[in-house]
Amino acid sequence: MEASPPRIVCQPASGGLQVLAQGRWTAAALTAPGVWATLTRDLQALAREPAAAWDLTGLQRLDHLGAQVLWNHWGRAWPARLEALADQRAVLERVARYAVTPPAYQRPTLWQRFLRLGELLFKVADHGQDLLRLVGQLVLDLARLARAPRDAPWRDITGHVFHIGATALPITAMVGFLIGVVLAYLTSQQLRQFGAEIYIVNILGLSLIRELGPVLAAVLIAGRSGSAITAQIGVMRVTEELDAMRVMGIPHGFRLVMPRAIALAVAMPLLTLWTTLAALFGGMLAADLVLGITPAYFISNLPRAVAVSNLWLAMGKSAVFGLLIALIGCHYGLRVKPNTESLGQGTTASVVSSITVVILIDALFAVVFKNIGI
Repeated sequence: MEASPPRIVCQPASGGLQVLAQGRWTAAALTAPGVWATLTRDLQALAREPAAAWDLTGLQRLDHLGAQVLWNHWGRAWPARLEALADQRAVLERVARYAVTPPAYQRPTLWQRFLRLGELLFKVADHGQDLLRLVGQLVLDLARLARAPRDAPWRDITGHVFHIGATALPITAMVGFLIGVVLAYLTSQQLRQFGAEIYIVNILGLSLIRELGPVLAAVLIAGRSGSAITAQIGVMRVTEELDAMRVMGIPHGFRLVMPRAIALAVAMPLLTLWTTLAALFGGMLAADLVLGITPAYFISNLPRAVAVSNLWLAMGKSAVFGLLIALIGCHYGLRVKPNTESLGQGTTASVVSSITVVILIDALFAVVFKNIGI
């Protein structure tokens, strides 16, 4: 027998309307394009006939989804007249037994909204307290490092510098190059209208060196390395390695937090410089192709257009970005509970928080150092 889509046929009968259900009432058939809308419209039209007699014997197939559709249409009650085969009735009885009526939506009261606000404030205060404790422990660990440099985990620090910095060079260079090309192309379209093509060196130099280079590198590292830090420490929580370290007397701050913080604080300025150079190279090529600004002219005028203080400012805030990304990643990693769901939530929260903090700190730097290099 050829499979046909689910449909209903109404015909008059003695004592009222008779509804014949035909076709395949299965999940695959119900979700076919256009079928669900047509069937819903027909069932809504039948809502005005509550005393209709239903005949399911003509169905080709009926699964639990089709039975659930019928049960919901009947108002979660058996119709007065129903003809069905034994196996069809068994499926309907199973759906009727286990179907749960969804609770009605209740608008939260003003008091409930106030309690939710208080709960949110307590969560923010809890995160702030843990983060402040982490910063204080980092200061103590750096003091311990200064007193006894031989006891420092230098192998961990250099390993993190390699994994965070060296392995990120290709992606940061590619993204920086493309950003430089796009920015130069869009800027050239506007400068050409006013005959100010030579000022593309000023625009690209200042925007890429002072703002876009550090922020772009920080966002990429927050998504790449910040999430990795949270995942690494979170897995150690799930596998109870953190508990083992505590039992053996190995401090988490000195062996987990401090190496990552130092590595990111060192690697971020270098990655920022690398990303900025790639972006400037892309912008220089685009300016040569679109406006005819030669690379020699671009390179010779860049130092005069952009003060060197902008570069030092970018390096300084890049180190701050790296330190904050490491602290946030470690913070959420140490708060992971011993289950995989908490690990995923912590990793997501770490990336979002790191990017948000980077943008906020960059805005703060822009306001505080507005008179430097401009």
